[in-house]
Amino acid sequence: MLSIGKYLERINYRGALTVSYDTLSQLVYCHFMHVPYENLDILNKIPLSLEIPDIYDKIVNRRRGGYCFELNALFNWLLNRIGFETRSYFSRFLLNQPTDVIAIRRHRVMTTEIDGMAYLVDVGVGNEVPVRPLPLAENIETEMRGLVYRLITDEVLGWVLQYRNGTKNETGWNNIYSFTEEKQFEIDFVQPNFWCQYSPDSLLNAQNKIALRSETGKYTIDGNVFRKYDITGSDLKIAEMTIEPSGLNRILMDYFGIIL
Repeated sequence: MLSIGKYLERINYRGALTVSYDTLSQLVYCHFMHVPYENLDILNKIPLSLEIPDIYDKIVNRRRGGYCFELNALFNWLLNRIGFETRSYFSRFLLNQPTDVIAIRRHRVMTTEIDGMAYLVDVGVGNEVPVRPLPLAENIETEMRGLVYRLITDEVLGWVLQYRNGTKNETGWNNIYSFTEEKQFEIDFVQPNFWCQYSPDSLLNAQNKIALRSETGKYTIDGNVFRKYDITGSDLKIAEMTIEPSGLNRILMDYFGIIL
C-alpha cells in the first residue's frame, strides 16, 4: 500500500498539507535533506522501474535514493496526492557543457502553479540546484546557501536555469539545465531512462554519482572520492578522501543512510 504518511516520514516532513508555497518549499527542502541522489542500481546492472509502486518501495520502504527519473516521478506523485497540479517536462543538462553543443534531453523537471504563479520544482539532481522551488519568471534572482539562482529564456533552449557564486567577487552566470514547456507523460520518460542506464555515452553508468544535502552543506561520492562540503562560513570548505572498496558500504550507511 502506498502511504503519503510513510513518504512524509521518510523525508522527515511534519508540516501542513495545504496547497501553498510554504508547504511546497518545505517538502522540497526536506526531500533534499533526506533522500540521496544515487546511481548504484545502474552501476550494479539492476534495471530501473519507473512504476510508482516500485519507486515507492525503493525510496520509502528500503530507504534508498535514486536519480531524476525516479526521484521526480515519486515526488510528482506525492504532490498530486496532496493536491498540487503539476506538469512534467524534459530538460537538457548544460552544466560544464560547451555552449555550442546541444545536450540530449535526459533530465526530468516539473512545475506547479500556486496563487497564479508557476514554480520550478526539482528534487532529482546531485549538483548545485536550488533546494527550494523557484518562481518560473525571468531574471528573478534568488539566493540559497551561498549561491544565487535565476531563470532566463533562450530562443532555442527555452527556460535556462543558471547560478553564480553569491560573493561579490563572482558575477559570471553558469548554465545548469534548460527545458521547454511541452508537457510530458509518464510513458515519455521510459526511453531516456533506458538510455541513461545502458548507453555508452551516459555519465550515469560509469562510476558512483551520489549526493545528499545536509544543513551544513553536502556529502558526495564521485567515483571513489568522498567529499564533505561545508557552507557555514564565509568561504566554502571541502574535505575529501579516497574510498577503498572495503570502506564504501560504511560511507554509504554513515553519510547517506544507504544499506545495500
